[in-house]
Amino acid sequence: MSSVARAVPYSRPTVRVLVVGQLATVGAFLAVLLLYLGRMAGAGVGPAEMLTGAYDPKDLIPFGMHGANVFYWLYAVVSVLYLVGALLGPPLALVAVAVVARERDALPRTARALLLVGAAGTVLVLVARFTPPLLDMHRWWMD
Repeated sequence: MSSVARAVPYSRPTVRVLVVGQLATVGAFLAVLLLYLGRMAGAGVGPAEMLTGAYDPKDLIPFGMHGANVFYWLYAVVSVLYLVGALLGPPLALVAVAVVARERDALPRTARALLLVGAAGTVLVLVARFTPPLLDMHRWWMD
């Protein structure tokens, strides 16, 4: 009697949620950073002028701020992910490293790599948030 081992792909919803959560919060931070740098370069001003209120981030939304505007909803999602990422980033990174350490053999290589890249990105973003130039960016975004 022969037995054939069936190769079942590793499918665990928590791993997918961790990867998506980490990459979404890091991506939102990078989107805000790019908007800040782009607005500063486009207007030809420095960080001090960005805080005056003349370069409001809501002015970047084409077609105005109303519920029927898709760009407004994109702005809202990025804003929420940017703010939530500061609070949920460190716990997500700790859980991701714990999952990788506990299930090293069961996780596929891509899942391990994405979890570790997400954890490292989350830690780097958390450290970067507290640098003086990015504190100015945070004040600009929160206006």
